[in-house]
Amino acid sequence: MTGVKPCITLLGFLVTLSPFQVSGSSYGISGKLSDPCILNSINEAKHLVDAAYKRTRESMKEKLTKEDFTPIDFLRYFKQPVAGTRTATRAADYMDTTLNLLKEKLRPTIKGGFNITDVLTPEQLEVIYKMTGCAQQNMEVKCGGRLQYRTITGECNNRKHPTLGASNRAFARWLPAEYEDRVSLPRGWTEGKQYFGFALPLVRKVSNEIVRFPIAQLRLDHQRALMFMLWGQFIDHDMDFTPDTPTHFTFREKVNCETSCVKAPPCFPIKIPCDDPRIKNINDCIPFTRSAPACSTHSAVREQINALTSFLDASMVYGSEVPLANRLRNRNNQLGLLAVNDRFTDRGLAFLPFVKMEKDPCLRVSGKAQIPCFLAGDSRSSEMLELAAMHTLFLREHNRLATQLKKLNSFWNGEKLYQEARKILGAMVQIITYRDYLPKLLGNEFRRALPPYRGYKSYVDPRIANVFTLAFRFGHGSIPPVVERLNEQHKPMGSKILLSKSFFAVWRIVMEGGIDPLLRSLMGNQPKLMTQKQMVVDELRDRLFEQVKRIGLDLAALNMQRGRDHGLPGYNAWRRFCRLSQPRNENELSVVLRNPKLAKMFIELYRTPNNIDIWLGALAEPFVHNGRVGPLMACLIGTQFRKLRDGDRFWWENQNTFTSKQRQALSRISLSRMICDNTRIQKVPRNVFQANRFPTDFVSCNQIPKLDLSAWRSRNAEKEEASGDS
Repeated sequence: MTGVKPCITLLGFLVTLSPFQVSGSSYGISGKLSDPCILNSINEAKHLVDAAYKRTRESMKEKLTKEDFTPIDFLRYFKQPVAGTRTATRAADYMDTTLNLLKEKLRPTIKGGFNITDVLTPEQLEVIYKMTGCAQQNMEVKCGGRLQYRTITGECNNRKHPTLGASNRAFARWLPAEYEDRVSLPRGWTEGKQYFGFALPLVRKVSNEIVRFPIAQLRLDHQRALMFMLWGQFIDHDMDFTPDTPTHFTFREKVNCETSCVKAPPCFPIKIPCDDPRIKNINDCIPFTRSAPACSTHSAVREQINALTSFLDASMVYGSEVPLANRLRNRNNQLGLLAVNDRFTDRGLAFLPFVKMEKDPCLRVSGKAQIPCFLAGDSRSSEMLELAAMHTLFLREHNRLATQLKKLNSFWNGEKLYQEARKILGAMVQIITYRDYLPKLLGNEFRRALPPYRGYKSYVDPRIANVFTLAFRFGHGSIPPVVERLNEQHKPMGSKILLSKSFFAVWRIVMEGGIDPLLRSLMGNQPKLMTQKQMVVDELRDRLFEQVKRIGLDLAALNMQRGRDHGLPGYNAWRRFCRLSQPRNENELSVVLRNPKLAKMFIELYRTPNNIDIWLGALAEPFVHNGRVGPLMACLIGTQFRKLRDGDRFWWENQNTFTSKQRQALSRISLSRMICDNTRIQKVPRNVFQANRFPTDFVSCNQIPKLDLSAWRSRNAEKEEASGDS
C-alpha cells in the first residue's frame, strides 16, 4: 500500500463501486482523497512526463548519428509534436498521468473496478486541471475588431466560440468515446475482455485475413487519375494532424515502446497472431505508440489533439502556428512572398526551402547528395515525392499571385500582398475540393451530403471529428505500390521506385528533374482500385518501412489500432449515426456488403458486426454509384465537409469574403491552370481527377482559362494609402 496513506484520510471500511456508477461523490469516497495527495501526484506526474519526453528526445538525437537510423525513425521524427502542440500535449500528459497515479494509490482501498473520475469532486478535478496547465491551454480567446483575414491559428473564425476549428485543440466527438474504462484505456487493452459478448480480434489477424491480397491481382482504377488519390492526402494535411505522444518510453517503467512489447502508457503494441504469414515469432509485436492527448474542457475522458486548423484554408502551405508561418515568409522585401530555396532551383523555378536542423533525416536518405527535407506549412511535406511536388506547386502559386497583385496595386505593402494571395490560394483549395474532387469521391451521394451553399451559419461546429481522421484514410486503399515519373512524351523516366523505398527521398526531386515528371505521372497514371478483394497493397501492409531491423509495419493494422486508441465506437454505432441499417448477423451483413464470403470472414473474426473496426468496416462497403467510397464513408466524409463549409466564416462563397466579381473570377480557376502557370508542362487534361490518356485527353495550356486578377485592382488607392491599410 505504498503511497496510499497520504491519500486516505478516513480508513476503516472498503467501498465497492458498481460498474454503472457515474459519480463517486455521492458514495462518500471523494472525501477520503487528501489535498496533499493530489498535489504530490501532480508533481510526480510532471516529473515522470518530463523525464520520458527528455529520454525520447535524447534517443532520437542519438539515432540520427548512427547508421541504423531507419525510415520508421524518420516517420516518428516528423510525427513528433512541436512548438505550441508540444506544450499542449505535455499539459494533457500531466493530467492523464496524474489521474493514473491517483487511481493506483486508491486501488487497494476500493473493491472492484472503478474510474478515478468517479471518486474526485468537481473541485478536485478543477485543481488538477489548473495545475497541470490544461486550464491555460483552454483559456478564453478574445477577438478584436472585424477581422479582414483568417488568423493563422484559425482562432476567431467563429466570434461567439473563438476556438472552434483552431489548431492545438481536441477533435470533435460525434459519438461519445468508447474506452475500456470509460476514460482512457483503448478497447482491446485487456486481453479477453468482451464487448457485446465477444472479445475483439487482433488487428494484425484481421489485416492478414481480410486486407491481404496477392499482388498479381492488382487492378488500377481506369476512371480516376493518380492526382485524385493525391489530392485527398494533400487536403487531409490541410485539415488534421494527430501527432504521436512526444514520448515512446513508458512513464513509469522507462520501457521503450519501439523495442518492447510491454503494454503500458503510451505503448499499445500490436500483438502477432500465431498463424502470421510473415512474422514467425508470436512473442514479438508491431510497435505502436498512442496518439498525443488533448486537454479536454468538460471531463477527464481522453481526447486527441488536432495540431492543424480544421478549416480548408491552405494551412499546409502557410502553417497553423504563428512562429512557423513567419518562418515560411520572405521578410527581405515588401513583396508578400513565401521563402524559397536559396541553394537549388528547378531550372530557374522555385523549390521549397530546406528545414534547418542540425540532424536532418532526409540527409541520411539522400546519402552523398546531402539534400535536407523541405520546410512547408505541414511537417509531412517530405514523406512522399508526389506530396512534396504538390507543396512546391502551391508555394510557386502563392508567389505568382503576390507578384501579379503587386503589379495591379503597386502601393500595397508586403503584409497586404501576402494576405490577399493567401486568401485567394485558400479559396482555390476550397473550389478544387468541392467542385472537382468531392463529386468524384461521393458520386450520387454528393448532393445529398452537400446541398447548395446557403451562407455562413455560426451555430455549425466546423471542427474535424475524431472519426473523420480514420474515415479519410480510405485513400490508403488507392495507393499503388510504385512511384513513377514521366518525361515530356509521357514515357517512363528511369525505373519505377518501390513505394517502400521512396519515403523522404526528396533528393530525387532536387537532383533528378524537379517536380514536372511527378506531376505528369499524377495526371497521366491511375491509382490502385480499392475493391473488397484488393484493399491495401503489401508495400503498405507488410513492407511499410521494411528496412526496420526488428520488424516491419502494417498500415491496415495501424489504422485499426489507431481507431481503438482514439476510443472510436464500432461499425454499427456509426451506421446508426448515419441512419443506415445495422446488420445483426452474418446474413444481414452479407446484404450490406453484397458479399456473403466477406461477411462470413468478418463474423468469424469479430463474431458480431457491432465490434467491427470502423476504418475497415466502412472501407469494405461497396462504392456508392459513381463514387469511390461506400455509404457509411460517404456519410461521414460528406457530413464533415458540409460542416467545414457552413461553419467557416471565411468560406469563399460567403458574400463578405470576396466581391461578386472576385467570386466570378475564382469560379474559373483549376488545378490544371495552376500546373500550367507554375511549371514547364505545356499540355494538361481539363479535369485532372479523371483518368486521362496522353495525348488524347490533354490540351494545350492556352485552352485552359486563366484567373483574371483585375477584380482585385483597388479602386481606392489614394484612400488606402492615406489610411495606412496598404
